[in-house]
Amino acid sequence: MAFGANAYGGYNTYKQVGVKTASQGKLVVMLYEGAISNLEKAMALVDDEKKIQPKNIEAYGNYLQKVMDIITELQVSLDMAKGGEIASNLLSLYIFFNKQILDATISHDKSKLSFVHNMLSELHESWLTAANSTANASTSIPGAAPALNIQG
Repeated sequence: MAFGANAYGGYNTYKQVGVKTASQGKLVVMLYEGAISNLEKAMALVDDEKKIQPKNIEAYGNYLQKVMDIITELQVSLDMAKGGEIASNLLSLYIFFNKQILDATISHDKSKLSFVHNMLSELHESWLTAANSTANASTSIPGAAPALNIQG
């Protein structure tokens, strides 16, 4: 079954409404999910010898750029004044992740990408738990700024 342009337009509108009405914690979870998904796609393009087929080089770079953009968005959304040590630690991790990804963009080092993937997955689970436990509460999640924008 083929979908026409209207079906995709409806889907995109649905996603935008979901993003605009999501809680702060849910937005952070969505960012992690996007980063993890793009990282998995990039890792799938690298073989065991750190080679990427020429036709996949652009896609590999694009996936990793999306991951870096998402991590940067997570980084700038931290509320350093309210987040204290948690926000400071997350900031350090995000900077480290982007350095690892930047290096892997050039070296095609799947182990660096795998490490970042594992760490992002652990953070995702933590944020998911926090977002679910505060889903109906009006309290904010420490370290996250109130104006989070996930649209590129």
